[in-house]
Amino acid sequence: MMKKKTIFKTMNVTSWIVLSLAALSIVLPVFVCDQFRIGGQSMCPTLETGDHVLVNKLLMGARIYRKYDFSCPDMECFRMPGLRNIRSGDVAVFNYPRGRDRKKIEFRINYVYAKRCIGCPGDSVSIVDGYYRNSSCPERVFGSGQLQRHLSDTPDPVLLEEHVYLPAFPFIDSLGWSVRDFGPMYVPGRGDVVILDTVSAKLYEMQIEFETGIRPVVNGDTVLMDGKPVKEYRFRDNWYFFGGDNVLNSKDSRYIGLVPEEYIVGIATHVIWKDGRFRFSKIME
Repeated sequence: MMKKKTIFKTMNVTSWIVLSLAALSIVLPVFVCDQFRIGGQSMCPTLETGDHVLVNKLLMGARIYRKYDFSCPDMECFRMPGLRNIRSGDVAVFNYPRGRDRKKIEFRINYVYAKRCIGCPGDSVSIVDGYYRNSSCPERVFGSGQLQRHLSDTPDPVLLEEHVYLPAFPFIDSLGWSVRDFGPMYVPGRGDVVILDTVSAKLYEMQIEFETGIRPVVNGDTVLMDGKPVKEYRFRDNWYFFGGDNVLNSKDSRYIGLVPEEYIVGIATHVIWKDGRFRFSKIME
């Protein structure tokens, strides 16, 4: 009789441990932290291909889906309260904001990037002679200063031979923006009002369509939305400008534009696996 009680007690303890581990395996990645494998060279030399980074979801707050139909290009979610907002200089993991229609912002669950935040809501971002610049901290160097110097000093024909694509978002010839000289571009936040003219309407057309479902149209000197003239627009979401540390080989906001806050998975704080072995080293801001 005692043996049976002991067996049942052992089984109960084992079951409790298994269920607890199963619950943790679900709760931790959703609410606390997750890991992400670096799949390319866009964050070199800070992060190398094959590195695994720890994505802290407590900082910004965990992103919770309202629906789980990930084949739909529209994502519905809310964010749990976090400890702080993302800051310029943070490395963040986010869903790539372009879908099958390259001219629209669409959610893609399996396309996840890690890049450095260059601009937050309220900042003006530019690239001056190859170097990232942020109006809030104009003297700060983001990412690899050495690679930005190479971008600055290398003639265009050589960069083209290195497969560097020079034209930059929003690809308007009259602006002449490139990955060497870009902006300034204001990064809007929730409640910010932007005057709409023939340039700003093109600059923010995808963001406005993402928020309202209506794309602004330029007709001569007039900007139209749903057939009606508009002179300004008030943003509903927070937007971010992300850039790769490897400015010579990175698909980032220089090419794809701004990223909505709801597409951000979390802030990458530490490298946890590198060169085939475990390590716990903080990612430099």
